[in-house]
Amino acid sequence: MGTRAGLWIDHKKTIVVAVTDTGEEICHVVSKVERQPQSAGGSPPKGRRESQRVPADDIRQRVLTEHLNIYYQAVIACLRDAESILIFGPGEAKGELKKRLERSKMGERIAAVEAADKMTERQISAKVRQHFAEQRSAVEPKRSQLHAGSGQPPHRIAVVERRRPKAR
Repeated sequence: MGTRAGLWIDHKKTIVVAVTDTGEEICHVVSKVERQPQSAGGSPPKGRRESQRVPADDIRQRVLTEHLNIYYQAVIACLRDAESILIFGPGEAKGELKKRLERSKMGERIAAVEAADKMTERQISAKVRQHFAEQRSAVEPKRSQLHAGSGQPPHRIAVVERRRPKAR
């Protein structure tokens, strides 16, 4: 059947759940992005040299973009083997990732993009399994519809087995 992946994403972290016939793997990607860089020291800006201590907005934006590029590349690397991808999470990160997947010729693999609040790892894993189970049952016709009255199982062209190597 292949690997199906679902992920919860925001700008700080991503949890990727890859589901295969043999089980699931969970991958965490953590971002080092600082959304609003602050000046050195905890007090509000004062004095005439404050502009020299706080980087200009364009520099901060450039640094933020560079960090996000690295972050999204790491997330996409976790999704390379996935045949179908479910993206969900709060905020803008899911839309930004979708655009990057489309630019990297992986856009046709996106099954859905959904809004979701904060979730635990178990909730994310359950949502991914449930989504692909529903998608699978909607796509695959029932056996009785395929061969009504013939009593024969559906003809298979090939059977592929995938196994994980045993840990030593």
